[in-house]
Amino acid sequence: MDSKQGLLENLESERLISSALGQPDCLHHADDNSVELVSGCGCLGSIWKKFEGLWCVLRGVAIQAYEMGRSDPRKVVFSAKLGLALALISLLIFWKEPFPDISEHYVWAILTVVVVFEFSIGATFSKGFNRALGTLSAGGLALAMAEFAHLCEQAGEPWDEVVIVISIFTIGSLATFAKLYPTWKAYEYGFRVFTLTYCYIMASGYRTNVFIDTAISRFLLIALGAGVSLLVNVCIYPIWAGEDLHNLVVKNFYGVANSLEGCINQYLDCVEYKRIPSKILTYQAHEDRLYSGYRSAVESTSQEEALLGFAIWEPPHGAYKMNNYPWRNFVKVSGALRHCSFMVMALHGCILSEIQAPADRRRVFQNELQRVGTAGAIVLRELGNKVKKMEKLGSRNILDEVLKAAEDLQKKVDQKSYLLVDSNCWEIGKPPIELHDPQDFLTIEDPHRYHAYHSYSETLLDLGKSKTPESESTNLPFEDTNGQHKSLTRQFSYKPERMVIQDEADTYNSASVLSLVTFTSLLIEFVARLGNLVVAFEELSEIASFKAPPIEGKMEEEICGMWTKLWRYIKPRRRNKNMLV
Repeated sequence: MDSKQGLLENLESERLISSALGQPDCLHHADDNSVELVSGCGCLGSIWKKFEGLWCVLRGVAIQAYEMGRSDPRKVVFSAKLGLALALISLLIFWKEPFPDISEHYVWAILTVVVVFEFSIGATFSKGFNRALGTLSAGGLALAMAEFAHLCEQAGEPWDEVVIVISIFTIGSLATFAKLYPTWKAYEYGFRVFTLTYCYIMASGYRTNVFIDTAISRFLLIALGAGVSLLVNVCIYPIWAGEDLHNLVVKNFYGVANSLEGCINQYLDCVEYKRIPSKILTYQAHEDRLYSGYRSAVESTSQEEALLGFAIWEPPHGAYKMNNYPWRNFVKVSGALRHCSFMVMALHGCILSEIQAPADRRRVFQNELQRVGTAGAIVLRELGNKVKKMEKLGSRNILDEVLKAAEDLQKKVDQKSYLLVDSNCWEIGKPPIELHDPQDFLTIEDPHRYHAYHSYSETLLDLGKSKTPESESTNLPFEDTNGQHKSLTRQFSYKPERMVIQDEADTYNSASVLSLVTFTSLLIEFVARLGNLVVAFEELSEIASFKAPPIEGKMEEEICGMWTKLWRYIKPRRRNKNMLV
């Protein structure tokens, strides 16, 4: 009994230790079946973990798909439209009479639907046109070469195979070289279809000796697939590339405006990044609102070019009822906006830089900087609203306020210019050295170069060096306003290591003050670039025939007229009641 009791206590203690270490109880059994139990438990655990991992992956994919469909329901509609087009074209499988060749080669119609059916109407038209043009031209050329090969065969010479091989090599090489030509980039897909169709007709026609039937059946099936794609895509919830281009330009206006305001506010609030995100340093997508605003405008070039290539294929629709709608002018306006966003990017770079201007210097120009930033953002948002509503500018100059604010900022900079330089580098007097060679001006070192205050305002700011116990005073002569020489006590430290540290501090102070000058000049340059943006918008509004802006006076009259009519309807009744009383 004692031995059994001791054995049970040992097993219990091992079980407690194993549970404390996170190990399962099945790992500690004294019988011979413990190894099998442990291995079985381990296999089931690993399989269960794999199922859990797979379930987590599937769940994450489902959540992402749901969020994508919720953010842009057009993607769900587009997927359903493609499925409907494939279902309609698959009915050719059951079409046995009167054209059996169509039911045999229906796969070309299905391939056409898959390839031609694009997200936007313009892309579908572009792909359909390229595919039809490539098929027609390749079919005609293949029939001509097939006839030439047939004539060679009738002449008694076995040159038909050679003609077919040489023609395939020549046509394939020329078509591939042609699609690399820059101006023919829009027809690249057409050249691919041309090469594929030509090779298919020549190869299959040589085997069956029915070149004409092969070309006609392929063209009919491609035309049928393209027709079904266009019909479904246009008639069911059409998605226009022109509208996407329009909305993208408007979005960029708002994004740059938000970034401009964010830069001004952060700079005046002396916001410093403790650690700059690596994605910003490598110019990658980041969730920072200030950064993403101007980055989306800068990075939208390729997207705008793609949408422009599809929008020019779209017929007049909706608010864009003009033939040959000036979509290129939308891209031109976006380019002018991008030119302004480069300045916003530079302003953000001033915030991210290691050398920052002192807070007291920033507060001196705070009101003027804030006014310019706010006025510039208002101009961008107003232009964005005009582009969105497709309205022309009013009689009032939209740049009046921002130009006045920039002029006031420039005047403030001129008045407070002594704050934007390092006074310790100012020179007084002329070196008493006679220079005969002009090259000496580049190599001269003046041992008697003195530094002093030039203005009373600088003296009030106390920009000089503070006294230290280990420094000696030296009287430096300077000339006052009356022409009399006086002495100014300056402090000089004669320890070499202190001179090195002081030089580094002076260099940093000078660079920090210049960073404020850089920020101010970039903001003024941004205002100057707004003029080009307004000119581009006015050109777009004239060519696209934007509607005239509502007149404020007429709107007020209409509003007052409505209330006046209501008041006139109620007021006489009250007067009649008073008269009866």
